[in-house]
Amino acid sequence: MTFVMLVSNMRFYFCICKNCKFVMQNTAQANMDSKEGIDTLFLYATEGILTAHEQGDIVRVNPSAERLFGYDKDELIGKRIEVLVPKRFSEKHVNHRDRFYLHPHTRSMGAGIELYGLRKDGSEFPVEISLSPYETPEGKYVIAFIIDITLRKQAEENLKHYSNELEKQVKNRTLILEEAVEELEKTKKELNQALQKERELNSLKSRFVSMASHEFRTPLTTMLSSLSLVTRYGEQNDTENQSKHVNKIKRSIENLTDILNDFLSVSKLEEGKIENLPEEMNLKRFLAEIVSEMRTLMSNDQTIHETYVGSEVVTLDKKLLKNVLFNLFSNAIKFSPKGGSIELSTEVSDSGVKISVKDYGIGISKEDQQHLFERFFRGQNATHIQGTGLGLNIVAKYAEVMKGSIDFMSAENQGTTFILRIPK
Repeated sequence: MTFVMLVSNMRFYFCICKNCKFVMQNTAQANMDSKEGIDTLFLYATEGILTAHEQGDIVRVNPSAERLFGYDKDELIGKRIEVLVPKRFSEKHVNHRDRFYLHPHTRSMGAGIELYGLRKDGSEFPVEISLSPYETPEGKYVIAFIIDITLRKQAEENLKHYSNELEKQVKNRTLILEEAVEELEKTKKELNQALQKERELNSLKSRFVSMASHEFRTPLTTMLSSLSLVTRYGEQNDTENQSKHVNKIKRSIENLTDILNDFLSVSKLEEGKIENLPEEMNLKRFLAEIVSEMRTLMSNDQTIHETYVGSEVVTLDKKLLKNVLFNLFSNAIKFSPKGGSIELSTEVSDSGVKISVKDYGIGISKEDQQHLFERFFRGQNATHIQGTGLGLNIVAKYAEVMKGSIDFMSAENQGTTFILRIPK
């Protein structure tokens, strides 16, 4: 059974049967296709809609477009479309309009660029526009659909702002993390260095105890036995043997003094108490005095040969230079055979002072040369000769304090040459 009902000029058909129910709208589509229907869409659309002639004159505007641009009813009719375009774009807009009418087609405006509308009060707002051209006997026209996208732009700006803020926070957190990792690496490195230093210190302590127990015991034993013999030879009135053992006691005391001086020098170097205090001096006379002192430590058949070239007056630290030369001469004397020769060569030039101490003694093996300036190091061929293994380490440190350097040349069983260079 079918019923017909008329509501607001719309005719609805209802069909009721055993198995189905349906509603048919007969006239709705026809109403929307009519002029009245189209006018209804135009007037009540939420989008701004306007129609313009190909010359750019506005011929029709819907209420939404008038509200959008701030104009009263029909105020825009007859005005050029450019009144709705910001002045900085109006000239380009005329060119774009002319080109559009040459090949009109439905499209969105401003693909890839930002578009702005101009209100009556001069304010601007972002818009999105789509164009639909059509043609009548009166000419070519275009319908523009305009949407205010201010809220969308604000949302995009907020999103961009939040994105930038998030990126900043990520960068800050990353930077903090990198700094923390760097600090951890630094702490790890410092701990490793401290651990390595502790190991070296423990090793030095162990080597010091081993060396000191040997180096102190030998001269002390010699002194003790010599004192007993001095007393006995004194009772026997044997002045010759008595004098010989007194000299042994003196040499042992000198050895102990040298050892203690080495320890004291190392301690001062560690504490940074050694300073370079250069003063004007006569180097040739200074070296002659040192050689004179060294000859008292030499055996009767050892000799020292001297050569000197250049100016006699220089500016150096006497104390540091004396310690360096004493160590070098002491080694040359200890490691040279009886009857051996020691050569002292000095050259003063514009670049500085060069002093060489050369011996023809036991020399240094290639295996030992890389460790020569390390603390407590003793060459494999020198373990039977008394010494602390500190002398050359002190020499290198003193040379460094004087802003100089110490080098050497050596071959086993052929001798060694130490070269001290101090820049002017």
